[in-house]
Amino acid sequence: MARAPKSPSKAPIWLAAGVRTPFAKVDGPLSAYDAIALSVPVAQAMVAKLNGAKPDFAVWGTVIPNLTWSNLAREVLLDAGLDPTIPAFSTVMACSTSMIGVFEAAGMIDGRGRDLALVGGVEAMSRVQIGLSPGLSDGLRKFLQAKTLGQRIGLLSALKPLSLFIPKVVNRTTGMSMGEHTEITAKDWKIGREDQDRVALASHQTAVAAWNRGFFDDLVIPVGEFRKDNLPRPDTSLERLAKLKPAFDKVSGQGTLTAGNSSPLTDGAAAIWVASDEGLKRLPAETPRVKLIDYEVTSIDLKHEGLLMAPAYGVPRMLVRNGLTYADIDLWEIHEAFAAQVLFHIKAWQDRDFLRDKAGVTADLGAFPVDRVNPNGGSTALGHPFGATGARILSQAVKELASRPSGTRAIVSICADGGLGTMALLEAA
Repeated sequence: MARAPKSPSKAPIWLAAGVRTPFAKVDGPLSAYDAIALSVPVAQAMVAKLNGAKPDFAVWGTVIPNLTWSNLAREVLLDAGLDPTIPAFSTVMACSTSMIGVFEAAGMIDGRGRDLALVGGVEAMSRVQIGLSPGLSDGLRKFLQAKTLGQRIGLLSALKPLSLFIPKVVNRTTGMSMGEHTEITAKDWKIGREDQDRVALASHQTAVAAWNRGFFDDLVIPVGEFRKDNLPRPDTSLERLAKLKPAFDKVSGQGTLTAGNSSPLTDGAAAIWVASDEGLKRLPAETPRVKLIDYEVTSIDLKHEGLLMAPAYGVPRMLVRNGLTYADIDLWEIHEAFAAQVLFHIKAWQDRDFLRDKAGVTADLGAFPVDRVNPNGGSTALGHPFGATGARILSQAVKELASRPSGTRAIVSICADGGLGTMALLEAA
């Protein structure tokens, strides 16, 4: 477990809201864009706000690999036509990719020339690259290296049968999808179907309301003619959600996760600023900004605990480290990979036995304020482009928190494949 202890002597690190593309369902309006092309307008829009200044470095990430580039961050900046002297590196941590990029940038900001970082992420789910299996790749390479026709003929048998590698949304260690894992954890924690559908419905209703009142107007930029998320559904209802069939457990008859209460496969890119006091001076004064007080990166044993349970451990530890309880947090932005996952996190946070025996937290953190969660919609409604979700949810939290009184706090929490999780404690200036 990595963490950043609170240090009174350290200058504050700021997060300032960035922009993102509209999010689109896979094979939809953004399907023609690869990860670089989808990121370019976001990077351009971010740097255009600096009025001739530039960031000191950039961090960018995506989860699904592509063999046509190695350092995505560098390629994005170059294709965007930005200053080629800006250093840029790529990062990846499943669904926490652009959030871990924020933590990496925060550790590099030093007030001595590294004052402003451009951080972002992207997922082009519609442009997943199909590759050759390792065995076929080895055989083809040897075939091409052969010096004689006889050698090549002898190697032809190694190229059969044709074997392709098609990336899947599954955990490599277990061979199971995120949804299959979540079904198991939902059953362990006795999370019911109707409760999941209620979380999903609330996510859609709050996302639609946020769009209607203009909350996303300065957070989302157009890409071509596509200007608005196409995933939030104003017409959904509990009755409609209840009619959907289980998506991951179709055999036992006990499945509760559906396409309606799970985040959809999504295309999109997003970015955020990480800055020192000096770095903030380069941003427009109206840019929402808050302090990054603390962060947590938690890893669990996925063979003996639910795959997406890391935040259930990490959030209470971060609260205790900062002398806080649940009631001290006015805004909770919890990534909704699945509605069930949000519910079993909350249930674990209120389970004294779990907190004591597993998370190692003995303090009384009080009752969890469910009414403070995701006031502007979550990933179930807005979508979940793996590499972009961290920057999306952080920018959304920054804007909401910055509108509240000084000293107001927020926690942002993301679960990630591999038994990982990232969490941030933010505070309004």
